[in-house]
Amino acid sequence: MLTRKQHELLMFIHERIKETGVSPSFDEMKEALDLASKSGIHRLITALEERGFLRRLPHRARALEVVKLPQQATATAPPKGRQAFRPQLVEQGDGASAPQAANDTRELSVLGKIAAGTPIEAIQQERDRIHVPESMLGAGEHFVLEVQGDSMINAGILDGDYVVIRRADSANSGDIVVALVMGEEATLKRLRRKGASVALEAANPAYETRIFGPDQVAVQGRLVGLIRRYH
Repeated sequence: MLTRKQHELLMFIHERIKETGVSPSFDEMKEALDLASKSGIHRLITALEERGFLRRLPHRARALEVVKLPQQATATAPPKGRQAFRPQLVEQGDGASAPQAANDTRELSVLGKIAAGTPIEAIQQERDRIHVPESMLGAGEHFVLEVQGDSMINAGILDGDYVVIRRADSANSGDIVVALVMGEEATLKRLRRKGASVALEAANPAYETRIFGPDQVAVQGRLVGLIRRYH
């Protein structure tokens, strides 16, 4: 799943390479997507690369290769929404499509995917419902997201896991949260406060900690549980 901006950039690069045989410059990409700085382009390209849509060709300037296009190349991204994530774990065996209802479960909305890696666009509309043990939940409003990516594997959170989230707009330093970055993208990371700055810390050494100003990150919720399916 690509965000609207990721989709726009991928298609812009694809069309430019088709027309000229050369990928566009960062300035051209920034202007085409109406972004304020090149850092946003770097972030989008990294996300597309990690998802297997783009490849950087080594030792060549302006060398990007489109590896694949989305299945619906003209589709628009789903509307933005609001989201949000510490885990207990429920494991399911082969063939389980969802936890079965029981007297001590609560049915929660599955709102889409959340990136444990480069951020993806913030929460979508409800796409499914799932039964979650009451022992995970406690008070407050909760929802479920599917994890996409591997940046939190050392915290026991794997690609394809379902994370149970308690909505919250604040969190303690060290909590694993859903953070809304720059008002448009959500990611699952450990939050660290460093003076006036906010750090979003991965649990995988392959990913760098990202530092933001206090007004650039909004906590959407805290992680309270995990549901893992085995196929």
